Amino acid sequence: MREILGRRRRLLDRFGLRSRQAFRRSGPAVLLDAALNCATNWRWPVVPGVGPAPGAADDCGCPDPDCVVPQAHPFDPGLLAATTDGRMVRWWWTNRPTAPLILATGGTAPCAVSLPAAAGAHALVHLDAVGVRLGPVITTATRCSFLVAPYSLERLGELLYAKDWVPPSLRFHGEGGYLLLPPSAPAANAARWVRAPLPGSSRPWLPDVEAVVDALVEASTGAPGGGSRLAY
Repeated sequence: MREILGRRRRLLDRFGLRSRQAFRRSGPAVLLDAALNCATNWRWPVVPGVGPAPGAADDCGCPDPDCVVPQAHPFDPGLLAATTDGRMVRWWWTNRPTAPLILATGGTAPCAVSLPAAAGAHALVHLDAVGVRLGPVITTATRCSFLVAPYSLERLGELLYAKDWVPPSLRFHGEGGYLLLPPSAPAANAARWVRAPLPGSSRPWLPDVEAVVDALVEASTGAPGGGSRLAY
């Protein structure tokens, strides 16, 4: 029996099946595991998202009837409560097991640049073609987000000042910002990894914003309608 179990473990390791099995847990446990991994392993500060309104799966649970990021933003607690404390994270998602997972960007945490989903797909192909090493990339039905190393507003301002034009559909998630992380699934706009950090990896590697911003500006400029429509 020991030989059989040992052989099975070796096969699982060889084909990567053990890590896949670890991620097959379904239901609320997946969100809790993801939140704990972000907070305690990667040291990314997280906070629960607002989620849906009671009895209305497609509506945001916040008081704003015209919410532009329905279910995908912090509310109670607010963004300033974001933490890497595993005990707090476990308490939040034990009490709200289906709450979306929100990353507080900036500071020592990752920043991000996001653009409309179609433009993001085009940028991803281009960056791969020219050999740019990318970090994690997230997509939803409407947006594509490239995670980058932390940057300051001053540094970002210098980069953008050199551009002839920056499409208003390009968004920068820096200090005081936030980003929806997988495996959150608010309404019909679920977040998923296009480029996922390796399971069990240490803190994910992140490129500098300079490495990707030119391609993202160009892709967003070339999006239908000139990339001027701000879609979430």
